[in-house]
Amino acid sequence: MTSTESKPNPDQDTPNSKAPPEEREDDKEEATPQEGNPVEADNEAENSNEIKTLQAELDKANDSYLRAVAEMENIRRRAENDVINARKFAIEGFASEMLQVKESLDLAQAAELGSDETAADKMQEGLALTLKQMISVFEKFGLEEVMPEVNERFDHALHQAITMLESSDVEPNHIVNVVQKGYRLKDRLLRPAMVVVAKAPAE
Repeated sequence: MTSTESKPNPDQDTPNSKAPPEEREDDKEEATPQEGNPVEADNEAENSNEIKTLQAELDKANDSYLRAVAEMENIRRRAENDVINARKFAIEGFASEMLQVKESLDLAQAAELGSDETAADKMQEGLALTLKQMISVFEKFGLEEVMPEVNERFDHALHQAITMLESSDVEPNHIVNVVQKGYRLKDRLLRPAMVVVAKAPAE
C-alpha cells in the first residue's frame, strides 16, 4: 500500500518558512528625508532679533556716552573761560569809576593859579605826584590810555569820531584832533578815544 505524500501548500506556513519583516513606522520615518525643526528655527529667529535689539541699545548707549563726554568737556572749557575772564576783568567797575577822578586831576594840573608862584608850584607838584601814583595803580591792574596821535589812521576798534573836518594837511580818515582820551583794561576797551577825523576838502 502506497501512501500518498502530501504536498506542501504554498499558502500554508511551514516551520522553516519565515514571513517577510513588516516595516515599522519608525523605519518609515527614518527613511524619509528629515525636515528642519520649526521650533529650532523659531528659536534662532528670536535669538537673532534679540541680538539686533541688544546691539541697537548698545549703540544708543555708546552714542549717549560720547555726547555726555563732549558736553562735560564743553562745560569744563566754559568754566575755565569764565574763571579767566573773572580774574582778568574783576576791576572793570573800579577802573570805570576812577576815570573821572584822573580826568579831574588832569584838568587841575593844567589850571593857572595866577601870580602866586609858590602856591602854584606846590599844587602842581602835588598833582603830579597824585597822577604818578594813580598811573602806577592803573599799570598794575592793566589799565592803559588810548591816546592816538594826530595824523594817525582812524581805528573803529579804539576810536570814536565825534565829527569830521575838512583838512588839506591831514589825510582823509585820519585823526585831526583828540577831544578825549580812551581807556582799555587789558584787551577790553572801556571807552574809545573821542576824535575829530579828517575828510577831503570840497572841490
